[in-house]
Amino acid sequence: MSSITLSNLSKRFGAVDVIKGVDIAIEEGEFAVFVGPSGCGKSTLLRMIAGLEPISGGAFHLDGELMNDVSPDKRGIAMVFQSYALYPHMTVAENIGFSLDLKGIPKEEIRRRVGEVSEKLQLEAYLDRKPQALSGGQRQRVAIGRAIIKQPRVILFDEPLSNLDASLRVQMRAELQQLHRTTGATIVYVTHDQVEAMTLADRIVVLSGGQVMQADHPISLYKEPDNLFVGQFIGSPKMNAFPARVAAVENGAARIRTDDGWEVALGGFRSLNPGDRVSLGIRPEDLSLAGTGERADITVRAILSERLGMETYLSFETSGESAIARVAGDHRIDTGETVPLSINLDACHLFDTAGQAIRRGQI
Repeated sequence: MSSITLSNLSKRFGAVDVIKGVDIAIEEGEFAVFVGPSGCGKSTLLRMIAGLEPISGGAFHLDGELMNDVSPDKRGIAMVFQSYALYPHMTVAENIGFSLDLKGIPKEEIRRRVGEVSEKLQLEAYLDRKPQALSGGQRQRVAIGRAIIKQPRVILFDEPLSNLDASLRVQMRAELQQLHRTTGATIVYVTHDQVEAMTLADRIVVLSGGQVMQADHPISLYKEPDNLFVGQFIGSPKMNAFPARVAAVENGAARIRTDDGWEVALGGFRSLNPGDRVSLGIRPEDLSLAGTGERADITVRAILSERLGMETYLSFETSGESAIARVAGDHRIDTGETVPLSINLDACHLFDTAGQAIRRGQI
């Protein structure tokens, strides 16, 4: 297990800045996940840690040791790629033990370590098979086995499950969690799938445009995003954001009026002044159908409903923005139908004109 510290790390390709002064600290044994939209720099950052891309500026320390100019094979880091990259002419056992064979490790020691790794990854029954005789999930486990047999200080994963179907991804997520528990390895994992990030990570690092938007525990990112970008990137469907202004501040509560004219009173926002422009953030699951006799906070007109059995996604438009309510249960809602909705006011978010979060109680 090793700790990773990235200090003001940057990467340039010619005149283009791809990574822009990134600061990240990953503790020993932590499972850290890099997420962000395509082109945000997450895979480039991973390759810089691996030594596959030179560092243009800043510093990368592994257990306090500067790694900027250390060759990839001397870093003690293993990497699992999106492509399995297995040798087709070798058996599973030969693929897993290949790196040890290159180092001249005695055959008996290789067999022992291959056996240990294959047991952890449930590959004992496939050691004599070649890759073409394996399923996608089994091939990915072989690629992981090839990485962990080297007993690396850090394991890097670059979107390792993206080639698998949905059911296999669920299975492999569980296996990766088990692998982390049994090895205690420090893991850095890149994905575009936020479900993977939320379920696997001890810490999620959200990137955009080569910069860190926020790094925190998954639930903290979900409940307390630092900015509108993180608020909308974490969570599916994404957080609704309604353009609004502060209509009044009374007794510690801010009355927020959207551009469409509906109002909500939110307690605890003491730093606001009447007339301030804000974005009102409401997650789809914090909108619910108002029951019979229950006062509705807003009334909307349905433009689409998606019935998923246990829940229904209701799309509507307000303030010129498309929005979604994720309501529990199966509901038939016709296009154009007027629908009363209640809002979980305690879970609403406010963001300033720069997209930065305004915290409750913030002065």
